[in-house]
Amino acid sequence: MLELIWLLPAFPLLGFLALVLTGGRLPMQIAGPIGAGSIGLSFAVAALVASEFLNSGLESFTYEAWVWMSVGGFNPGFTFYLDGLSMVMMLIITGVGFLIHLYATGYMSDDPSFARFFSYMNLFVSAMLMLVLGDNLVLLYLGWEGVGLCSYLLIGFWYTNPTNGYAARKAFVVTRVGDTSMAIGLFLLFAQLGTLNIQDMLHAAEMQWSVGSGFAVAASLLLLGGAVGKSAQLPLQTWLPDAMAGPTPISALIHAAPMVTAGVYLIARTHPLFEMAPSVQLLVALIGLVTLLLSGFTAMTQSDIKRILAYSTVSQIGYMFLGLGVGAWSAAIFHLMTHAFFKALLFLASGTVILSLHHEQNIFKMGGLRKALPVSFFSFLIGSLALTAFPFTSGYFSKDEILLGALELEGVGFWFWLGGVVGAFFTGIYTFRLFFIVFFGDSHAEHPPGKEVGGWHMNGPLILLMTLALAGGFIHVPLDDVFSHGEGYGEHHVSGLIHGIMIAVPLLGIAVSYLFFMSKTFSVDKLMASALAKKLHAFWFGGWGFDTLYNAVLVRPFLYLARVNRKDIVDSFYALVVTVSQAANGLIVKSQTGSLRWYALTVAGGLVVMVSLGATL
Repeated sequence: MLELIWLLPAFPLLGFLALVLTGGRLPMQIAGPIGAGSIGLSFAVAALVASEFLNSGLESFTYEAWVWMSVGGFNPGFTFYLDGLSMVMMLIITGVGFLIHLYATGYMSDDPSFARFFSYMNLFVSAMLMLVLGDNLVLLYLGWEGVGLCSYLLIGFWYTNPTNGYAARKAFVVTRVGDTSMAIGLFLLFAQLGTLNIQDMLHAAEMQWSVGSGFAVAASLLLLGGAVGKSAQLPLQTWLPDAMAGPTPISALIHAAPMVTAGVYLIARTHPLFEMAPSVQLLVALIGLVTLLLSGFTAMTQSDIKRILAYSTVSQIGYMFLGLGVGAWSAAIFHLMTHAFFKALLFLASGTVILSLHHEQNIFKMGGLRKALPVSFFSFLIGSLALTAFPFTSGYFSKDEILLGALELEGVGFWFWLGGVVGAFFTGIYTFRLFFIVFFGDSHAEHPPGKEVGGWHMNGPLILLMTLALAGGFIHVPLDDVFSHGEGYGEHHVSGLIHGIMIAVPLLGIAVSYLFFMSKTFSVDKLMASALAKKLHAFWFGGWGFDTLYNAVLVRPFLYLARVNRKDIVDSFYALVVTVSQAANGLIVKSQTGSLRWYALTVAGGLVVMVSLGATL
């Protein structure tokens, strides 16, 4: 049964080929079942493989489909590696991915490019599975780049709108910065360790490098560069909010299935390297903490429903990076899993709201939707509670594990814990700000919904995700054999006061949001009356000025140089060669007069010159 693991990426790849090779001519009744059904088959195989693996008692399983290339001693193959970490990831990708695909069959039903949409989605899932199942860094990198390509295609899916094309290019270019760093890291690892097989490479690193080794620090830093690019962490976080230009199911797939969490997976998979570079591991935690705080402030100022959720994703991945950085490896992956549940729920529910309001995304043009959209209302309620770590929801268990892991870190652990708790306070504010404005108060919609859109294929996934968002925290993630160097989760000895603070702070954030946006006890307008408040709001709304900074330092100078060099100095050199050749050819042509006397004279003259030169030499 374990040998069937190769079918996991194969099914969505076949679905992609079937949809592409038919040129998008398949009717929706056929394209939909192919697109969603291929992911459903992958999930069924994943469930069978996971069940067999858990019952086998094995720590890991390797299956080589075929050798990819053989150059000297370098023999990477299409080889799939299964352990607790890759098992969790494959179940998330196929399970949550299938629910998103099923939802999309309803959401995209009136789109003329229905088949093209599902072809991109299928290729996306195939690449993600390749990324998490590859046993060598070459195969992982193939999936890594495949995910990058598909994100470009999906974000710019509605390409007739120039804004969407810009967002797609921005995502592609910004993540390429991280991907370049990662590629250099792979070259370094292969040059020093002689292999890119992940397990062999990690073993060789532990044998050859000491803790704090320059090579270990350099390799982990380069891999971290790739991780922050793909996972939208500081300083490469600017692409993800703009990625909301694509259809909502795409947003859900990018944020919930491990596309933006691929960086988390990369660090977790290569965690022995980071343990050998403690300074870099601490940097991972610091990046996560700063990112989660910055994005939390920004989320409080947004008015687009999808951008608020996008910034919340950046914030939650910050928590995952914090967990990785403090050595709470299992807790970080646990939060990755629970986040997939409640973030997919929130994005799909937002899609129903957007579709019901004729593609309106401004939350201040909504209001009073709880009765008109009951399924979306309960989906948002449960998803919001899980996102804010409300007691006994899935997010409560996973986020608390990360914060307790941070608290137990010697030295700066308290400050990491405190920063994470402050981030949880802001999470409560911006999450329920969105919830109260959209579903309570007076309706501000220009075209109020008559009834909730979507049949069973849209509401069914929401109901299943509601269940997972509530109960997902009770799922045991079998990672003990994977992270033998790190702490597990669920084994903490802290005071009741600490637990009480971690429970109370998010609830306090919800209460603040209630007082401002539900009961109107406090006025937002009065709060924003001062000049300082307006400037802070504008600064946070603009993402702390990172786009402005990058435009000034990188984009505008590049465009200026492009304008100055619009004729291309390199092309000018080759154009000069062409001009000289044409001029020489013109001179030769002029010598072809057709006169016999002229030809005889030139031949004789040439002989005289040659004889003279010969005599001289």
